[in-house]
Amino acid sequence: MKLDDIKKLHQKKYRQALGHYLVEGEHLVLELQKAAGRQLGLNASELYVTDAYEHWASPFKTHHVNERQMAQLADTRTPQGILAVVPMPENNVEPVIKLGEKTIYLHEVQDPGNLGTILRTLAWFGGFRCLLSPGSVDPYNPKVVRASMGAIFHVPLETDVPLASLSSRYTSIACLDLNGDSLTAEPFSQHDCYLFGNEARGVPRDALAQLAAKPYTIQGKGEIESLNLASAVNMCAYELVRSS
Repeated sequence: MKLDDIKKLHQKKYRQALGHYLVEGEHLVLELQKAAGRQLGLNASELYVTDAYEHWASPFKTHHVNERQMAQLADTRTPQGILAVVPMPENNVEPVIKLGEKTIYLHEVQDPGNLGTILRTLAWFGGFRCLLSPGSVDPYNPKVVRASMGAIFHVPLETDVPLASLSSRYTSIACLDLNGDSLTAEPFSQHDCYLFGNEARGVPRDALAQLAAKPYTIQGKGEIESLNLASAVNMCAYELVRSS
């Protein structure tokens, strides 16, 4: 890929048009290389390095660039000197659902840090799939990729999944609500899909009613009225793993 095209990958429209995204920094490139051993499509990634990483051992085709060029390619202000151009996965293939896998559905999540943190949690516990609604932040946004700390390579991910489609895919859906049953109630772990809403607006009430989503609550004793989205998903994921 030409250097001018790589620069364009900072923008979503060009990531979609060119079918690639950026992975920047030593840790993320290491995670990419580990994942490429199990996901053959990732082996088409290409590496771009400065002198500091010219001896980096990699299975990918490697290109040498100078520090000025790296500064133009990278999304961070002080790039480490190593980044990869990674092919985006096909989103229209029939998903392979593993036995016992749970689905986390995020409705119009907007914060890149939240999404990256959620992916990191799901990768840590394993056994989760993540679905994103239309209107959600692009998971291949460089800020999401960095916040995921490489988890984006390890969590099955589907984008632009309509909220209304969940009823045809899942027989039992759960959501969070201040008036729901306790998260520690036994039925909580028995659902197929767990629905979480936008950081500010949540999920439309009429949609929850149509999906017959069972409400649960994370019980707290403090003075504030809400939890950060990523924190809520983290607690739910932990409870699902603990009770399985």
